Amino acid sequence: MSLSEKIRDFAIALTEHERAERTVRKYTRDLEKLAEFAGDSQLDKALLVSFKRAIAEKYSSSSVNTILAAVNSFLDFTGQSGMRLKPLRIQRRSFLPEERELTVEEYKRLVAAAERSGNKRLGLILQTICATGIRVSELKFITVEAVRTGRTVISCKGKSRVVFLPEKLRKLLTKYLKKRGILIGAVFVTSRGNPPDRSNIWREMKRLCETAGVAEDKVFPHNLRHLFARTYYSIEKDLSRLADILGHSAVNTTRIYTMESGKIHQKQINRLGLVLNTT
Repeated sequence: MSLSEKIRDFAIALTEHERAERTVRKYTRDLEKLAEFAGDSQLDKALLVSFKRAIAEKYSSSSVNTILAAVNSFLDFTGQSGMRLKPLRIQRRSFLPEERELTVEEYKRLVAAAERSGNKRLGLILQTICATGIRVSELKFITVEAVRTGRTVISCKGKSRVVFLPEKLRKLLTKYLKKRGILIGAVFVTSRGNPPDRSNIWREMKRLCETAGVAEDKVFPHNLRHLFARTYYSIEKDLSRLADILGHSAVNTTRIYTMESGKIHQKQINRLGLVLNTT
């Protein structure tokens, strides 16, 4: 069996094990890089190490490690676990690059820009994601029933968790449902009744950047989830509870979400008062 055929079978197995569609696509793309690198050669440890070196020269360390995760999972699947590759060691950053952090004020300007443009639906989607910490793919769980009861059960990646809707959000969504005549099912759907498409929401958000005065690099749906996490942690200081809310299996993943910007880090350093005036 060729390497390409094995990759195909691996993708099928991932799907059968109910891995997310995005994960299956990502693993497949990464393994296709390996197949291209290998050509007609047989997989062995020397070839895999050479592949690791090659991608390390082309991609960032974090990207390399995601590719290696796909390769190692594939090796496990094919019974070649003895050839697994070690990930690159990455020093954990203590703060988030300021150019990537969406602030509360910028979030408010994005919502206001959506309102001014007449896109009430987008404004409510932004507020729903940011006020609950859900993923874009989980918007389908925000239903009429969830708005009525103030909570919903989200099933994702083989896990379930309860997500609560703030009272103010429920009032806004109730008005929206009444105006749209939506009596049952998901709150946010397309004209064909399908869940919102991630890429379409991303594009709609990008269109707000100029009028909202927010850099495009900061504007993407997942950054709203990060803003929720930072805001929650700044008030509650409960990392384990936040991990439960976000649906994370590992607290270390949640820790990444709560990183503040370099500007906040600089203020914290300045407050230490450890520079002495000796001149």
